[in-house]
Amino acid sequence: MRIDDAVVLDLTGVTDKAAFMERCAGALRLPDWFGRNWDALADCLTDLAEPTALVVRGWHAYADARPDDWATAQEVFASAVDERPTRLTVLLALGGSDERPGASPG
Repeated sequence: MRIDDAVVLDLTGVTDKAAFMERCAGALRLPDWFGRNWDALADCLTDLAEPTALVVRGWHAYADARPDDWATAQEVFASAVDERPTRLTVLLALGGSDERPGASPG
């Protein structure tokens, strides 16, 4: 799997679960039946047809606004990777356009 072929899940500006699910649906081109809930996301991630490198960027605002949902998202990503390690890799981009206030860039 080449990082050049990565799917970018840009969460910049996302602060709620509905927007998170919409971004997932768009970035991953999830099927129409995607129910926009955690179980449906887990099912879709383990059913990916092609090996996928998913780069999650701009996630800090979501993590700050909805820490419990962000923890669940990370668990869903981790479980999908554990179940299908040759099909899915998830990378969290550090820094970027959503730097936390007061954080100094590397």
